[in-house]
Amino acid sequence: MLWLPYALISAISAAATAVLAKRGVEGIPSTLATALRTVVVLIFAWLMVFQAGESRALSSLSRRSLIYLALSGLATGISWLAYFRALQLGPASRVAPIDKLSLPLAVLLAALLLGETVSWKVWVGALLMTAGALLTIA
Repeated sequence: MLWLPYALISAISAAATAVLAKRGVEGIPSTLATALRTVVVLIFAWLMVFQAGESRALSSLSRRSLIYLALSGLATGISWLAYFRALQLGPASRVAPIDKLSLPLAVLLAALLLGETVSWKVWVGALLMTAGALLTIA
C-alpha cells in the first residue's frame, strides 16, 4: 500500500484547503479566488515537474492521455469553481463534507467505467461516507 501515505497527505491538504479557502473568498468574487488559487497550483505543479526531472516525458504523451487529462482538468475547474462559490455562501463545516461525496461517487464510477472490482467493505464504507455527508446538511 505505497499509495496510502500520499492519500493521507491528500486528505490533510484537502481539509486545510476548505479552511484556508473559506478565509480567502471573504470579500472577493469566488471566481477570482478560484483563478488565483489555480495560478498557485499551476506554478507549484510545474516546479515539481522540473524538480523531479519529468519534463522530458512531455514528448511521449499520447493523444489519448492528453484528451483524458484535458477532460480531467475541465472537471477539476468546474469542481473548484463550484466549491469556492459554495464556500462563499455556506459554512466550511457543511460544504466540505458535501464536496467529499466525490469519494463514494469515485468508487461508483471506478466500478462502472473502469471495471474495477469493489469489495463489499468498500461499498459499505462508501455508503457510510454518503450517510455522513448527508447528515451534515440537516
